[in-house]
Amino acid sequence: MSGKNLIKMDALKSLYSGLGFVNVTTYIQSGNVVFQSELNDTATVGQLISDGILNLFQLRVPVLIREYNELKTILKANPFLNGGGEDISKLHITFLSELPEESRVQSILDASFNPDEFFVNGKTVYLLCPNGYGNTKLSNSFFESKLKVTATTRNLRTIYELERIGGLIENGGG
Repeated sequence: MSGKNLIKMDALKSLYSGLGFVNVTTYIQSGNVVFQSELNDTATVGQLISDGILNLFQLRVPVLIREYNELKTILKANPFLNGGGEDISKLHITFLSELPEESRVQSILDASFNPDEFFVNGKTVYLLCPNGYGNTKLSNSFFESKLKVTATTRNLRTIYELERIGGLIENGGG
């Protein structure tokens, strides 16, 4: 959640619990929520959450969901992690709401954004921003306008923490 649509994390946690999700854990004031659901369809879960936020907070915000195993796979597939020693503060992942059209992906691949680099893999964009994410042109707005999908970006440290929390919940320690 960006600053303009601020929802306190304890209120967001209560909403998720009220929707029937269990082991609900929030991570800092970031809009990130880790939870378990009996529902197997992420689109249904996302719509349920989106409707809940609209009803309770009168805010229309995009909700992007990644399952725990999917998050683990995304982390392992990061092409910018080449064996240690990388400065993970320069690495980010942009999550896309849906698979972008291949022609739209192709249209941005040949452009140069030096020193920044990106790699698109399905609904995931891996970013390397040596001068920091705040200084890159490869923002959510860029990917949303070029790929015509909703995007949200998290730094790698946050994603590792979400994966850790998900692992605790998955293994009964949440």
